[in-house]
Amino acid sequence: MRRVAIVGVGHGKFGTRNDVNLAEMAWEAIKEALSDAGVTQKDIDYVVYGHAGGWSSEPMTPIVVNEYAGLYPKGALRVEAACATGTAAIKTGYDAVASGQADIVLVVGVEKMNESPTPTVVEFIGRAGNYFWEFENFGLTFPGYYALYASAYMARTGATEEDLCRVAVKNHYYASMNPKAHFPRKITIEDCLKSRYIAWPLKLYDSSPITDGAAAVVLASEEIARKLTDTPVWIKGVGYATDTANLSRRPDFKLRRASVEAARMAYKRAGIDPEAPHKQIDVAEIHDAFTIAEILTYEELGIAKPDEGYKLVREEQTMIGGVLPVNLSGGLKAKGHPIGATGVSMAVEITRQLRQEVEKGRQAPINNGVGLAHNVGGTGHYTYVVIYSL
Repeated sequence: MRRVAIVGVGHGKFGTRNDVNLAEMAWEAIKEALSDAGVTQKDIDYVVYGHAGGWSSEPMTPIVVNEYAGLYPKGALRVEAACATGTAAIKTGYDAVASGQADIVLVVGVEKMNESPTPTVVEFIGRAGNYFWEFENFGLTFPGYYALYASAYMARTGATEEDLCRVAVKNHYYASMNPKAHFPRKITIEDCLKSRYIAWPLKLYDSSPITDGAAAVVLASEEIARKLTDTPVWIKGVGYATDTANLSRRPDFKLRRASVEAARMAYKRAGIDPEAPHKQIDVAEIHDAFTIAEILTYEELGIAKPDEGYKLVREEQTMIGGVLPVNLSGGLKAKGHPIGATGVSMAVEITRQLRQEVEKGRQAPINNGVGLAHNVGGTGHYTYVVIYSL
């Protein structure tokens, strides 16, 4: 297996993108990534697209975008793993380079969710669990799923709705400095607490938005990477796991087992101490589709002890200056969650953080040169954890 590095990154504006079609939006990120890597379309051996789809008018994303971006006749593949689609695409591109089947791979995450009305988007996402048992019979949507986690967590730990809102306030604070974010503005605890309930105890400001957006990375083998850049960002370890489709077949509403297993695998492959990963990791992007999800992830990754994740956000330990800065991009909550692009966007953010290229006020101190990205599909149905390093 060959070493694989990110040598170029690109990121379009996240939001409601009625100003562009899907291919034009993807090109924003592709063009930036190619330029950053110092390569052109002819240098690309293979293209992997992360695109969940369903709400968008274009079902054959690789073909449409390849044509528009001048990438044809390059081989291309569409990858789907619910909300973990973007990182699944990176894993697919990583495998192609590591195995020697390609030297340079372009990974593109793209989603145009606002082409469908909100009820349709909610239904499509809700189908990511067990459709016939949970969605069709009991009407569970994803806010409902995570409300179950949140209410159970609050009942056993003493965490409050204010603690959930602290996650939203933190992530909006950093998004206010990120020009690519869907919601680049600050909010207060009061703003969050006054927002309407979506599924108790989760409110509108506890929830990530329906977002259009694209992000891209260029992956290269070690030999090529060292020719292209002085600052390659290496993929040191990838962990991945799944869990049952039915929540009723899981033992409890505590830790999501797929996140725990994916983190364990990634840490082992990257040489990270699972008992104290925050001592080696400088910055993390984690999957905060709902505020409770970020708190759960602190515990699943071993950053906090079980049932104590809420204390980290209460004590501002996941802000710059704390034990581990988390979601300095604004996270899914405020940067946005265009499903197929989310995991690729995380890779772009971690790469720029490690290269110390992000905007003033949201740059993490880089002491060890290590970052982590955590991407979940469904309520832990799929999970990917990737360790990146200088």
